[in-house]
Amino acid sequence: MAQQLEFFEIPSPCRGICQSGPNGYCHGCFRSREERFGWLNMSDVEKRQVLRLCHQRFLRLKRAAKPSDDPLPEQPSLF
Repeated sequence: MAQQLEFFEIPSPCRGICQSGPNGYCHGCFRSREERFGWLNMSDVEKRQVLRLCHQRFLRLKRAAKPSDDPLPEQPSLF
């Protein structure tokens, strides 16, 4: 498969909220420490892979925080 030419640099996903959570990922961009520190030395292919992983981490966190849509079953009246 032919590789597509890249004309623009892939920007860092940093949002300026550089705090690590309990899993070691940044609260702002969802990158690991190694991904943050190695960003400038990564190829475009590696950067795209990191961005894909960050998006998956964001979706996982969003799903975990979402309350269940299933209503609790109602108890039938005893009277």
